[in-house]
Amino acid sequence: MSTPLVVKVGGRVLTDTQSLQQLMHTVQRLAALRPLVLVHGGGDQVQALLTQLGESSSKTAGQRVTPAAHIPIVAGVLAGDINSQLCCLAQTLGLRAVGLTLQAGGTAVCTVDSARGAVGIPQPGDSRLLQLLLDQDYLPIVSSLGASADGQRLNVNADLAAAVVAQVLGADLILLTDVPGILDANGNLIEHICAADAPQLIADNVVRDGMVVKLEAALLAARTSRRSIAVAGWQDANALTRLAKGEAAGTRIRN
Repeated sequence: MSTPLVVKVGGRVLTDTQSLQQLMHTVQRLAALRPLVLVHGGGDQVQALLTQLGESSSKTAGQRVTPAAHIPIVAGVLAGDINSQLCCLAQTLGLRAVGLTLQAGGTAVCTVDSARGAVGIPQPGDSRLLQLLLDQDYLPIVSSLGASADGQRLNVNADLAAAVVAQVLGADLILLTDVPGILDANGNLIEHICAADAPQLIADNVVRDGMVVKLEAALLAARTSRRSIAVAGWQDANALTRLAKGEAAGTRIRN
């Protein structure tokens, strides 16, 4: 079996039905090339439901602060609404989707980031469940809902979740964004970033907000898995296909 590919999806594409259908057709193409795992977040949907319910929410350094009281809402959105929607769309395209959370089969273990509430810091766990599904041509679709060792459900940043899943499987990783990749101060694509470049890019505010977490997750995956890591736009199916084939596209991240 060829090296697996982990694709993280999040952002605005999850809130627009037509865009999501377009993305899933691309996923179908990628799954024909490589064993594939999808990891997803859903921060926009979580925020929308919190607002609807009259709950306040905030972020620090691009990551959501999650009070324990919000976890039933987070779990319902991530592991329920979004995960089941992605599984249904995948099934209509002939993909054998299986909906999971990070704690399924002990895939990832989490410690509590107490500064952000019921938020998990994921670490690699057991690869056997995901590997079993991939060996049997299933498409695991993993929501970024984790758990602590004592069974507390935790909200996990989806970029960090995807990096850990890639580490567990020794997989290549693509972090999808709403733009073609990581852009410089003039809006031009940065084709390559290494660990030594990251502090200056952040200090210069070239990489900011949620893209900081994305870059950190990519560098983590590059350091631990020694595999190909890319940040790329979800809209360009041809670019994603090139990445799946090991060709250049988006922003390549290396340690």
